[in-house]
Amino acid sequence: MKKGLFALTLGAVLLFVVSCSGGGTDNLSFGSAHYDLASTRNVPVTDITKDNIKDLGVVWKADFKALDANIPNGNQNFPIVVDGVLYTTTGQNHIFAFDAATGAQKWHWTPDAELVATATKLHGGANRGVAVDGGFVYIVLYDNRVTKIDAKTGSTVTEAKIAELLPELKDVTTDNGYYETSLPVISKGIVYIGSSGSDNGVRGFVMALKATDLTAAWDAPFWAVPPKGQDWLATSHFNGGGTTWMPITVDVATDIIYFGTGNPAPDFYGENRPGANPDVDSVVAVDGKTGKKLWAQQFVAHDLWDYDVAASPMLLNAKIGDKVRKIVVDGGKGGEWWAFDAATGEPIYKNVAFNKQDHVPVTTEGVLGYPGILGGQNYAPEAYDPASNYVLIPGIEYPSFLRASKDQDSGDASFGFGALTFGTMWDIGATPKDVVPYGTVTAVDVATGKIVYTNKTDTMMRGGFTTTGTGLAFYGEGNGKFRAIDVKSGATVWEFQLDGDSIGAAPTIYKVAGKVYVAITSGGAKPKLHVFGFGGDKTQATPAAQ
Repeated sequence: MKKGLFALTLGAVLLFVVSCSGGGTDNLSFGSAHYDLASTRNVPVTDITKDNIKDLGVVWKADFKALDANIPNGNQNFPIVVDGVLYTTTGQNHIFAFDAATGAQKWHWTPDAELVATATKLHGGANRGVAVDGGFVYIVLYDNRVTKIDAKTGSTVTEAKIAELLPELKDVTTDNGYYETSLPVISKGIVYIGSSGSDNGVRGFVMALKATDLTAAWDAPFWAVPPKGQDWLATSHFNGGGTTWMPITVDVATDIIYFGTGNPAPDFYGENRPGANPDVDSVVAVDGKTGKKLWAQQFVAHDLWDYDVAASPMLLNAKIGDKVRKIVVDGGKGGEWWAFDAATGEPIYKNVAFNKQDHVPVTTEGVLGYPGILGGQNYAPEAYDPASNYVLIPGIEYPSFLRASKDQDSGDASFGFGALTFGTMWDIGATPKDVVPYGTVTAVDVATGKIVYTNKTDTMMRGGFTTTGTGLAFYGEGNGKFRAIDVKSGATVWEFQLDGDSIGAAPTIYKVAGKVYVAITSGGAKPKLHVFGFGGDKTQATPAAQ
């Protein structure tokens, strides 16, 4: 890995900055993707209000492809800010450090040829960001390496291959279908990671490393499914899925960690994985010191539709009825939202439906299922608003036409691994032509578990929310539209058309020297980082053709 310095080109990264003097502390930093380790995405700034939000404009921007032509299309990054430096990534694990107030580039960490070749071969390489702690930047690379980088210089300090952490993890390689798109989370010197690859038939796990030297912090990983050939996988040719797509949530008071798990494998075909397939499509609580499971609650039993619990759970101290309780909440791709007691896992609210649900059995002839494998709440994060006690859920309505395999020996072995190898598929071409996907913004009153409102959005909600101390929520859409709503009413109070493409991550709000900044990345063919602020340029782009 090498570090390269590139001149900042305005026009590629679009950063929204707010410059004002009020609103609390002069600096607001955080080294975790979801603002706090509880994953609430509620940033307690009070500078931006319904009255002054109209004054936001572009302060500085940069185009990632202009900074490095080797950067691929797409971006799903959640920027973070520590001590006035903004850290952001792109596809194939490029990392940039910018002065968070001015946009001046500090350094650029570039992936080595091995990683680029692997990501290109697998037609992937998406990355959602880094964690920063103790003067170091931590990233989980697409090809299953964990890397520690000096935050000031951008130089690599040390690196670990996940497959070499413990003998049990020896199969965690891209050749076996594992890859990494998410980002690590650090608490009390421990780095928590999950993995991707449920659809490829891997065995999902969560692992802890020591931040000092990237060695194993647990004696064994937490495995979401049994070994192949055991329990409900006794007659299966494949491992059982259950990977963790998004950052892990930490209760810093108890050291309990919470995470969602992905679908069982193979997708859409369940004959050789009988029963409920526990701990997949679930919220799981694990002792963060030992890796031992404390409880798990499953959203969809014996999943035949790819209905992961993909988004990070939120840990809340929220009013339930007339009593404040510590709870864990999350939504799934099946269009359901749940709330649990954080200590015991006891369900408080079950299957609060925020999207259309039609979980019909998948057949060899094919069926149309709602809300679809891209539907419900995908990896996009929820956010909490303490003032209203509302949770905002990003939803998608995009029914999928799914076909099952005749048996587990059917399929195309030349594909290597995954749903197509298993003979199951998402048949995009068979979806009715009149089906137009769209997104939803749903507010749930945590006190009652009831839906307060559901608003339709222009395009699918793949980005997620960030809320403020003034009851506003920022989010972006697939058409490059950046919006803010009043959480209590759901009314749009501000919008801005970015000069980038689709938005696939939630905004970041931070403060430097008394000025508040709102940053958001966008992807597509023009990957960028975007920030608005008071006194910035209010010139909007022409919407891209949809």
